[in-house]
Amino acid sequence: MSSTLVLSMMFVSLLVLLLSGMPLAFVLAFLAILFTVILWGADALVLTVLQTFDAMTSDILLAIPLYVLMASVLQRSGIIEALYRAMELWFRRLPGGLAVGTVAICTVMAAMTGIVGAAVAAMGILALPSMLQRGYDQRLALGTICAGGTLGILIPPSIITIVYASTAQISVGKMFAAGIVPGVILAGLYILYIILRAIIQPNLAPRQSGEQTSLGEMLSSLKALILPVLIVLSVLGSIYAGIATPTEAAAVGVVGALISAAFQRQLTFKNLSAASMDTLRVTTMIMWITIGAKIFVSIFTGTGGADSLLQFIQDLDFPQ
Repeated sequence: MSSTLVLSMMFVSLLVLLLSGMPLAFVLAFLAILFTVILWGADALVLTVLQTFDAMTSDILLAIPLYVLMASVLQRSGIIEALYRAMELWFRRLPGGLAVGTVAICTVMAAMTGIVGAAVAAMGILALPSMLQRGYDQRLALGTICAGGTLGILIPPSIITIVYASTAQISVGKMFAAGIVPGVILAGLYILYIILRAIIQPNLAPRQSGEQTSLGEMLSSLKALILPVLIVLSVLGSIYAGIATPTEAAAVGVVGALISAAFQRQLTFKNLSAASMDTLRVTTMIMWITIGAKIFVSIFTGTGGADSLLQFIQDLDFPQ
């Protein structure tokens, strides 16, 4: 069986099963096991065991539960609420100010937590009712939250980046460094789009009037930025300064999140217990997907699919 045929069959099967609604982790693992048995026989299933063991003993993937725990603690610490109130005061006079502030907060949250769901859930609770109450178009409000929430995929410390780097066997630190500029550019483009749409179609994002805020209140609200900035600097700064690896920096971030929660008087047993359960659920889901992906990629590479794909790209007749 040619590698091109195997490549086509694996991708078509993957798409069909995903569109059927089956969980991603089980789809990847099932296809990998199926093609292993078809191509090399049942004895070759030892490869799946080796890939699973490799994933479970990976130092890189140890960062995932730590970053998830950090995000869960921060979500319950009250920092996000204070941050949103500050952004609301500073951005509401801009065209589409609340939506602009929402993207800004999503950017900060991406740099703090690295999880897409954290920003989407928090802004869905805080920003969406506020925007709708002030007459913002529902599609603009929802699109702002969904688009801004995905910045956690690019901006480090991104958990998706860690999973990808582990699967592709490349440096997590280099991946983190490569994600900062594109993530910030994308956030800036989101903000520019919102402002232009609000200027062209003011009915989509009505400006607020009659709400006067003193300069003292606005400056006082900036205190909400201190803890998030310190957490970002402690995590990313320790990585880029060469003080800590991405995994060690995740532990630094957890300590920072716990200290922040203590400052906000939210470091309670109830919050820690809930954050721990969230960490267990999310980490389990991510690890199953990672294991399935590693097995799938190993079979794909073993059948020559990677070489065929590389050759196909090299043969494309694009101008230099």
